[in-house]
Amino acid sequence: MSDTLSTAWALAWIRGAQAVLAENRAELNDLDRAIGDGDHGENMDRGFKAVAAKLEAGAEDVQGVLKLVASTLMSTVGGAAGPLYGTAFLRAAKATTGDVDSDGVVALIAGSLEGIVARGKATTGEKTMVDAWTPALGAAQAAVGTGAGPIAVLRAAADAAAAGAEATIPLQATKGRASYLGERSIGHKDPGATSTALILACAADAAEAL
Repeated sequence: MSDTLSTAWALAWIRGAQAVLAENRAELNDLDRAIGDGDHGENMDRGFKAVAAKLEAGAEDVQGVLKLVASTLMSTVGGAAGPLYGTAFLRAAKATTGDVDSDGVVALIAGSLEGIVARGKATTGEKTMVDAWTPALGAAQAAVGTGAGPIAVLRAAADAAAAGAEATIPLQATKGRASYLGERSIGHKDPGATSTALILACAADAAEAL
């Protein structure tokens, strides 16, 4: 078990995310169709396909991979997802240095969450991707507190994000397009929280596979 996560991990993470988002494109579209524009899966699939194509040129470090993801998503993903995820990955790159240890995983997630909050002005309980990123950060911090390595920290974060996404189902949306539906938004899982959980699961899967 490595004490740090390298560029190879970052590349495997993003390639894995591209495949998983492509696989879940229809489901994300269906979730978004219930409470939004219906194109979240399409947008995420297109954005990460563009990222994967650029990754073939390689990146020198973890931060280079994250910055590439950020700039590509901002330029290719429509709707709110492009700016939100783009800002998240950019802040993640700025929050870390070199290979990523356990504290680095926390910094990466914290930077992502801060970027999303700064861009989207959302907080917990509003039925957005913040409801997945926030428990992910809390779980990562708790895992570090027990002395867990970066792989275990990532898995704890991913599991918490998945639970956070499920927990959006009974919430009424009060932010973004879904908020226009009022009480009709209750009973649907938030697509942004769902894609967050998928992406963080891929980060943990990639770490465990190395």
